[in-house]
Amino acid sequence: MNGSLMRVGTSYIPVQDIELAAEWYVNIGAVLNYQDKEKAILDLANQSIFLVKSSEKQSANFYDIGGKEHFSLTFEVNGMNTLTSLHREFKEKGITVGEIEDRGHAGKNFVFQDLDGNMFDVWSELSPVFKEKYRIN
Repeated sequence: MNGSLMRVGTSYIPVQDIELAAEWYVNIGAVLNYQDKEKAILDLANQSIFLVKSSEKQSANFYDIGGKEHFSLTFEVNGMNTLTSLHREFKEKGITVGEIEDRGHAGKNFVFQDLDGNMFDVWSELSPVFKEKYRIN
């Protein structure tokens, strides 16, 4: 298929305060490429992330069929040691994080939140395609 989708290039995240949110994301490892009063453009986890000034009580979260609030993005890390280290680092930085959990599939996960309550998942497994492309063991 010549016209197939190849990758996700940009994710958009609603935030209340662009300056504060951009600083928060830089603190967790993002690189700030551009910022004005309505948006900030970041590089994080091999993806472009746009922080977009939004109205109050907006988030990238949604509710699943059971009524549970759910994250919309999962970040991958390379193994359990990295997952537990990142979990500890986020807790030390005062970031809201959930417990490391076993969801019945390969690896383990935890959920964290940004300043605006946007929830993100972290998984201890890198995708095989990513590992092969970047020659990661």
